Parts: sequence; structure tokens; C-alpha cells
Amino acid sequence: MAEFNGTIGITKEDSISSYKTEKSLSNRPNIMYIVLDDIGFAQLGCYGSTIHTPSIDKLAEGGLRYNNFHTTAICSATRASLLTGANHHSAGVSTVVDTLDGSFPNQTGYMNPSYATTAEVLKTFGYTNFAVGKWHLTPFNEATDAGPFQNWPLGKGFDRFYGFMEGYTDQYTPDLVKDNERIRAPKTPEEGYHLSEDLAEQAIRLVNRQHMVYPDNPFFLYFALGAGHAPHQAPKEYIDHYKGAFDAGWDEIREQWFANQKRLGIVPENTVLNPRNEFVKPWNELTDDEKKVYARYMEVYAGFLEHADAQIGKVVDYLKEIGEFENTVIVLLSDNGASAEGGKNGRVNQEKSLNLLEETNNVELTLKHLEELGSSAYSNPHYPVGWANAGNTPFQWYKSWVHSGGVKDPLIVSYPKGIHAKGEIRNQYLHVIDIAPTILDILGVDKPDHIKGIAQKPYHGASFAGTFDNAEAPDVRHIQYYEQTGNRGIWKDGWKAITNHIYDKDYINETWELYHVAEDFSESENVAEQYPDKLKELIALWYVQAGKYGVLPLGDGPYLTQKPEELLNVVKENKFYIEPQKFSYRGVLHPLDITTKTMFNRRNHKITVQIAHEPNQEGILYAAGNRFGGYVLFIQENRLKYAYNYHREQVFQVTSADPLPEGNVTVQVQFRLTDKGTAVAELWVNGISQGKTEITGFIFMMETHAYLKDGGTSPIIDDYKLPFEYPSPLLKVEIEAAGFWADKKELEEQFFRID
Repeated sequence: MAEFNGTIGITKEDSISSYKTEKSLSNRPNIMYIVLDDIGFAQLGCYGSTIHTPSIDKLAEGGLRYNNFHTTAICSATRASLLTGANHHSAGVSTVVDTLDGSFPNQTGYMNPSYATTAEVLKTFGYTNFAVGKWHLTPFNEATDAGPFQNWPLGKGFDRFYGFMEGYTDQYTPDLVKDNERIRAPKTPEEGYHLSEDLAEQAIRLVNRQHMVYPDNPFFLYFALGAGHAPHQAPKEYIDHYKGAFDAGWDEIREQWFANQKRLGIVPENTVLNPRNEFVKPWNELTDDEKKVYARYMEVYAGFLEHADAQIGKVVDYLKEIGEFENTVIVLLSDNGASAEGGKNGRVNQEKSLNLLEETNNVELTLKHLEELGSSAYSNPHYPVGWANAGNTPFQWYKSWVHSGGVKDPLIVSYPKGIHAKGEIRNQYLHVIDIAPTILDILGVDKPDHIKGIAQKPYHGASFAGTFDNAEAPDVRHIQYYEQTGNRGIWKDGWKAITNHIYDKDYINETWELYHVAEDFSESENVAEQYPDKLKELIALWYVQAGKYGVLPLGDGPYLTQKPEELLNVVKENKFYIEPQKFSYRGVLHPLDITTKTMFNRRNHKITVQIAHEPNQEGILYAAGNRFGGYVLFIQENRLKYAYNYHREQVFQVTSADPLPEGNVTVQVQFRLTDKGTAVAELWVNGISQGKTEITGFIFMMETHAYLKDGGTSPIIDDYKLPFEYPSPLLKVEIEAAGFWADKKELEEQFFRID
């Protein structure tokens, strides 16, 4: 809003209307962030890959590629730093928001208002702001239909939002949100729906409306696709485009991509390709079936990425069509390195486990569904860890590690009107916190002292606009710390120290590695023994930076951050009591998302619903999860039914023996653990048992969403179609989970499925 600087008298006649105005908005560029997910340093065509990414490659040809750009190694934290220009701990997002409980300032799970988002800053300068795609910056317990909404996109400076709130979603039946309300996808998978296409269409629609009504006003478009985070899903024609393309295997593909990187100049000529990561089998030692399956997983991933590239192309082409491309600053990046969450063998259903060391061989199961991988019909896939190793060429390790495989990622900047250099590569050290101050530098404005009445803290990053037309510009900063779920590192003037934290072990006595990255681009030679004094200096500096930016206290993270040889025996026995929980809802008139952090998996619980029933009424009473795993209590053909979907591998069902009576009815499902390592789900109607079923396999994930009166975005089982809303009010709903003594070791082993 322009500042009034006139004078006010008693009447209009003796008053002077005058406003202090900023320079014309029409002179300012539009801003577009394109945020890719889990894309490794080598996976774009212009960074050495054989995956086709022509739209992204065109941006690189007309702009700049940076080969020394760094992130925080994980999604929420990188996105918080991108939007705030602050280190992720200071911003309150130390890691993925789903795991944060607000215990400490660095673990609030939302962005600290003292570090306003780029959207909030740009709004003060007249920008209209759109967020389309992945958010993953709202605490888990706030992502409900009832909010609170202050940490949703519209509460963080965006005028419109269309996308999903969580870290990932099904590309065919996504958990969609429009502004502050959950919606269903506009089409079904059978009608050709795919989330990436929908996001591109929505981005174009929002920009179109802005351009039609206010053609001279600038916009900020935050365009965050789900690709290439699992589930890897794409139209079959994109997948089949890569038939046979990866039959040579990950070892040879790494060599090919590394050679391409040298040819393109994306890595220095003296760069060393790190040895194959531990836990990745040599391709020539695999069976023929393993090779067939693993190659298909990579074909699916490549199709997914090329399909996403095509959607980026649609949006960029629209900017050209309306004459705005030349005046748009486009920043394209990945939030972290390629992910190892597919484990040794890949996963048909990536929600079944996160354990890298899981020995369960999915090859036989995958062979049965090979042609369905990536389709809407069955799969929820993630490729094997060997392809993540290739995706991070020439580095070691993966997403969530602070080695370069986790933190060194692609960055492309395109701004035809403002950058004269075309197709060049820049090698200055950059970090994601440098992007926000660079945008303001381009605009020629300063961050306001106050936003929404809250005093603002300065950016932690520095502008790198000076590198746009000066390849020899110096580094904009000289020190940067890293910390991700206990893994720590620090870079200073060409040296980098790293320690890989061992879960539940003493932080003080851990072994640190040292790399002279100014000379050793790929962190291939640990020189800790040669330079002990330099290592001590950097370790000490890490603690100084940790104090400065609120990194402490450190907390143990998941097994994914550990080296494979350290993963199996890392959890101590630790008994603790989980209190009983009870949730009550009265008069539920409409479908309601009641998402909580309550985990009912392997826990005695019961769900009781009171209804005024008529014999012809059908629908869902309670549902949790999605088509790849969950459970649902519903009425169909005047019978009470319960189904437990074990990751689409098996469905355990029970139907009431008797039809439901008319009038006021109390229905219930009781879930009880047995001493055989199984569970029994039993149905009750008006206090009379109506049947039960034994459940012999437990779904891995906690429910991301639980619903009353309807089933969210995808059916839990195929016996009904959505919407399947029970037509009458739910008079009363009670959800009760029993308290129990838990064993930390047992819970962790269940969560990560270590057998």
C-alpha cells in the first residue's frame, strides 16, 4: 500500500491528497521459482543425464547454470530457506515438518514470522503471488480442514494456492488443496488426470487472470512440482519412451553421465568419480530378473521427469505467448539430492517401508506388475538405491546426507531482459539462502523493517546477481554450515568438514571427514589425516555457526541419514508409556478431515459412531489412508463393513452378519492386537458382535489423513467409488486409542521394518 504523505484538514477542501509511490510496477520483472523434488545433480539433461529435459535445457541455454549450488539436503528445510533467505534452523524448520513438534525454536515446523517469505516481501511492493504445487511447510497437526491457516500458503503471503500440503502425494489421486480448502481432482485417472498436468494448467490460469485484468502488475509464481519425488508415476507413453535405455545398468550409466558432465563443463576436468556407494550391488552381479526389474524402475522415473519437463515447458511457453518471458526471472532448482528411499530392490509401493537395508526382495512382486509400474492402476513406486547413486554422479551418498550427494544440486537462472550471458556455467559457491536477497537486489529494493507488524531480521544469504554477467565474480560468502538429522558439515573458503551421525551415539566423539573441495570437486579424497589442524578449526567453527543460527539442540534423525553398515543395531531398548487418547465429535454434518498425529497402527483402538439410519443409506463413516494402504468403516447394502488395505497386497474385510436396523444405531469397530503378532478387527452394532477378521499384515505409514463421512481423495478399497458420503449427520463419533508401554527399539524396528 502506498504511503500517504499529504495533509488532512477539517474538510476535503482544506486537505491535500498525496501518496508516496514506488517506481512504476510495470518496470519490475515477474519472478518464477520452479522447485523440483529429489532431483540429483546429474539427472537433468543439461547436467549430464540422458533423460530428456528439453524445456529445462532451453532455460539453461538462454540463462546460466550453477555447478556449486547447495541446499539443506531435505525438502521442507530447503523450501523454508528458499522462501525466507534464512538458515533453516533459524527459520524454525530443521527438517521435514511432519517430524517437528515445536519443542524448540528450531523445530517449530513453520517459518518464523521474523523471516518473512519472499511472497510477503514482494506483496509490499505490489506483487500478486501464486503458489502452485507442493507446500510441505505447515505443521502436521495444522493441516486439517479447520486449520489454523496462518502457516498455509495464503497465510504466508500468497494470494492463491493450488497444490498439496504434504511432502508427496499420489499423482493420479492427489490430496489437493485450493486456497484453504481440500478438493478432489477435477478429473479421474480414467479420464486422463495427472497432477503435474493439472498444476501446469492451474499456474497458467492464475497468471492468465492476472495478465488479463492487471497487465502492468508483476507476479510471483512459486511452481513446485511433485516430480521427481516418489511415487514415480507418469503416462505410459512417456515411460515406454525409455524402453531399453537403462539396460546397461547403473554402473555404466554413471560412467556415461560423468563423461557427459565433463564434456558439458558442468564438472571440472580433474573431477574424480567416486566409487559406487556401499550397499549398491555391482550391476554385473545381478540376476536377469533383477536387471529387468531395476531397469524398468528407472524407465518409469525417466518418464516421470520428462513428463514434468513438458509441463514446465507449457508454463514457460505461455509466458512467451503473453510477452512476459523476457521480463521474468526464472529460478529453477532441486530441493535436495536423489533419494535412496527405494532401498536395495526398489518398491512397488514406496509407502511400505523407508528402510534402506530391507532384505525383502520385491523382484518377484514387481515382475507381476512390471507393465503397470508408474501407472494409475497399481503402483506407487520408487527406484532402487543404485539409480539414486547414479543420479548424484559424481558424488557420494544421497538426500538427507550433507555430503555433496545430498546438498549439491542443480540451479538454473533465466532472465533474458537482465542477464546478457547465455548458456554459461558459473562455479561460485552458493547456498539456497542466497536466492531471496538476490531477487531483491534485482528489483533494487530492500527488505522492509516490518512486515505484518513484525520486526524483520536480515537475510542470512547474500545476493549473487554480480555473477550474472561476470564469470569471475568472487564468492558472495565465505562460510556455511550444514546439519540434517544429526549429520553435520561446514564449508569455509574451499574446505569442507563432514561427519555422518550414527543414530543414538555420542555427537562429541564422532569421526569427521575433511575435503579440499576447491581442488576436489566431488569430495573423493578424505584428507583429515593430512590436515588435522584445518579439521579442528572447521569443527570449532561449526559449533560457532550452530550457536549463531539456532542449530542446537541436535536430535537423532531417521535411519535414512546413516551409512548402511551402521544401520542395523542402532536403537537401544527404552521403555516408555504412551498415554491413551480419545477424540470426540458431535453433529458431523459434512465430510471432515480430522488428521492428527495419533498412530493407531499396532495399537488397540476402537471407533464408535452414532447415526440415525435409514435402510437405503450408504457411505463412509470413517476412513484413514489412501488406495495404497489404509482402513475404512462404511455402510453398503445396509450392512456395516470394515476393510483394512495392507499396501494393496492383501485386503482384510468383515461385514456385519445382520442388516442394520432403522433409526438410532450405534456402530463400532474394535481393533485388538493378539499375542500371535496379528490383530483382530471386530464389528459391533448396538452392543452385539457382528463378525470379525484377523489382520496378519500391518500398514507401515501413519495415516496422513483421516476423514469422517467420506474418504478423502482415493478409495481405500475398490468396492466403492468416491464420493461416498454417508448422507445423514454423524450424531456422535468417538475414537479411542488405548495407552500402552512401548519399547523404543520395537517401535523403530516396526517403523523402518527391520527384520
